[in-house]
Amino acid sequence: MTKLCPSDQQVLRIGGIFETRENEPVSVDELAFKFAVTSINRNRTLMPNATLTYDIQRVNLFDSFEASRRVCDQLALGVAAVFGPAYSSSVSAVQSICNALEVPHIQTRWKHPSADNKDTFFINLYPEHTSISRAILDVVTYYKWESVTIVYEDSIGLMRMQELIKAPSRSGMKVRIRQLPPGSGDARPLLKEMKREQEFYAIFDCCHRTASELLKQLMSVGMMTEYYHFFFTTLDLFALDLEPYRYSGVNMTAFRLLNLDNPYVVSVTQKWTADRQLAPPRFESGMMSGIMTTAAALMYDAVFLVALASQRASQMTVSSLQCHRHKPWRYGHRFMNLFKEAQWDGLTGRIVLNKDRRLRKDFDLDLISLKEDGTAKIVLLSLQYIWKQIPIISIGVWNTYTGLNLIEKQDTSKNVTDSLANKTLIVTTILENPYVMYKKSDKVLYGNDRFEGYCLDLLKELSNILGFSYEVKLVSDGKYGAQNDKGEWNGMVRELIDHIADLAVAPLTITYVREKVIDFSKPFMTLGISILYRKPNGTNPGVFSFLNPLTPDIWLFMLLACLGVSCVLFVIARFTPYEWYNPHPCNPASDVMENNFTLLNSLWFGVAALMRQGSDLMPKALSTRIIGGIWWFFTLIIISSYTANLAAFLTVERMDTAIESADDLAKQTRIEYGAVRDGSTTTFFKKSKISTYEKMWAFMSSRKNTAMVKNNREGITRVLTTDYALLMESTSIEYISQRNCNLTQVGGLIDSKGYGVGTPIGSPYRDKVTIAILQLQEEGKLHMMKEKWWRGNGCPEEDGREASALGVENIGGIFIVLAAGLVLSVFVAVGEFVYKARKNSDIEEAFCLFYGAQAQQLQRRDSTSSVSTSLSKDLERGRLLRDGIFSSR
Repeated sequence: MTKLCPSDQQVLRIGGIFETRENEPVSVDELAFKFAVTSINRNRTLMPNATLTYDIQRVNLFDSFEASRRVCDQLALGVAAVFGPAYSSSVSAVQSICNALEVPHIQTRWKHPSADNKDTFFINLYPEHTSISRAILDVVTYYKWESVTIVYEDSIGLMRMQELIKAPSRSGMKVRIRQLPPGSGDARPLLKEMKREQEFYAIFDCCHRTASELLKQLMSVGMMTEYYHFFFTTLDLFALDLEPYRYSGVNMTAFRLLNLDNPYVVSVTQKWTADRQLAPPRFESGMMSGIMTTAAALMYDAVFLVALASQRASQMTVSSLQCHRHKPWRYGHRFMNLFKEAQWDGLTGRIVLNKDRRLRKDFDLDLISLKEDGTAKIVLLSLQYIWKQIPIISIGVWNTYTGLNLIEKQDTSKNVTDSLANKTLIVTTILENPYVMYKKSDKVLYGNDRFEGYCLDLLKELSNILGFSYEVKLVSDGKYGAQNDKGEWNGMVRELIDHIADLAVAPLTITYVREKVIDFSKPFMTLGISILYRKPNGTNPGVFSFLNPLTPDIWLFMLLACLGVSCVLFVIARFTPYEWYNPHPCNPASDVMENNFTLLNSLWFGVAALMRQGSDLMPKALSTRIIGGIWWFFTLIIISSYTANLAAFLTVERMDTAIESADDLAKQTRIEYGAVRDGSTTTFFKKSKISTYEKMWAFMSSRKNTAMVKNNREGITRVLTTDYALLMESTSIEYISQRNCNLTQVGGLIDSKGYGVGTPIGSPYRDKVTIAILQLQEEGKLHMMKEKWWRGNGCPEEDGREASALGVENIGGIFIVLAAGLVLSVFVAVGEFVYKARKNSDIEEAFCLFYGAQAQQLQRRDSTSSVSTSLSKDLERGRLLRDGIFSSR
């Protein structure tokens, strides 16, 4: 029996039961157990009045019967607490005995809590599984993974992943579950299936030994690339040798329980490493030499927790207990309460136990990630302290209360191109003039030197900016990339999906369906769909080609205008009194009045003015002069327009164009038309909801064997040799028409799109390529490259566009002016008539008054004959003058 009293130097015994393996006679838990006891005894601050001793029992792996027998032996010796074993079958047997005899059972490995929770005398320092599951879910949520694959080692892993497995019902995330081969089986078939199914985000729930083997197999199947993101649930990923994967670009994250930034933790781990170097060599696959694992740190903290609780105990004795007598330790409950109340900052952070469940709470987990630069840590190698670069950095901390908090670390001294420096990228492309062409040379060329073109120049500029090297490969099936009826892709898009290539630098159009399966940079060229067709043949001038400058409608309107003006002039001239005159001016008393504007004379006046010739007919009245002026202005505009357009018709050759737009193509069936099979142009017409384009797609799909072509070269040949129109990108049409003068672009652009550099989804290169393209655009290099490759020998320059006949939309306004002038003349003529009539009425009234007065005077006076004769002559002259004035009406 051992008595613990602060004033006396006593001995406290603790027991440890540890499993052994064939290749590992001494487990890490046992080494950490001894290391902790030695550290406590060396440093007397924690237990100044007591010495800690231990009893160790080794059992075979998974031998629960032997574990039960050994724990009974230790309890008979008198131990204050029992540590271990690590595996569930033996743990349950030892736990049941400790629970019956009320001796604390200290556990440091993950164990699924029992549903009935009848085991009260146990303490587990391993973080609670529900908290770790929430932490993993927080990481997945932070990275915004829409789909994730859970790869577990055994059924226990599914218990740890419950929170993540339940997540799809709440967030819509897709979760796929796979199991690793049992034992140390080869996981490469499983990994190859994951690669084939494009499962880029995976969570591996396995021990660090399995994780080490998995990393090697992931490397062998080609999954250690920047497109994959792996999360390992093991807390010992930091202790693995990750140097071989440091520059692979793979995204690898995990949690770490040890706070290696704490000076106390660094000091203890250094001592641990020193002891490991002095001990017999232990080879553990994939582990760095001498690194303290999480299991060792938890065992170290567990021993210190027992020492802390025992130091606070007073008047407590440890007695011998017999398993067959079932007599419990009377201080067991008291000792357990001391554990629940104890709080201590250990190697694994703050240790606080849940009083009800006796599980650890309030712990921190460092989120670590594999990086090329890494952080420097001190480790002991060959008994000398040296700096070793470990490619692991902490990017965040997860806490049970605050959740995940990312550490924003931005090194502004580094250029954005550092991640691409010294990397060799596989670039897929396709032969298409002038983007990618075989270089003409007398020598045999190899590698990238075989090609030239716009895309090769663009790739070279991107390489100079971002600092990467590249290897150009032609797409195997010679296609850009389209989706078949089964949803499968081909061409360059397929190679990006399968990660055969890192970039696709080609005239690859950015489309909605492609954007769903691959990523695109910002466009390096904008364009649209147009029609490639043969240039129409010039037409020979006809006998009546002089009529071409004006449309038939204008000629008809001119004839009607001439007739209409003549008729209006005739009517107005007859109506206005100022166009009537006396043909015998010497005979004022003549009753004959004439008008020059007869119907034929009015027509002759209009025709003479239209022919730009003079006429002896001159209007006298204001109304008729208005008609004449407006008509002269009309003929001035018409003749000037005709003369100007006639010159264009005589100098520009007329083209007989069969089609002028996409609407013309859709309305006819004589000219066959189509596009490149499995290209973006075909996809546009297939998906379009515009009636014209739907009609065109129905025509093309009904004649797939003849309307569709394999590539642009075949389409160009068909355009030149047959009556065929090819729908293709405007930039390609521009290049082709510069080198073949028999071809031309018909109509405008049907749509608007752009060419972009393609990358696999999630590629880290996409944003950097975009920045480089924007830089080239601002510097004007993209324009210079296009000018370089699109400029050809040139075709004869045309004098201008083809002359077109002037229609109503061109000179219709002059007819409106003419009509307004005619209406104005009518109103003026009416005004003249009213004015003249009123004036004549006043004159007649004045003469009537004068004549009546003179007549009365003759009757009243008895005058001489000479006076009477003179008055009679005056009256006669007045009558003649009156008659002459009114007869002019």
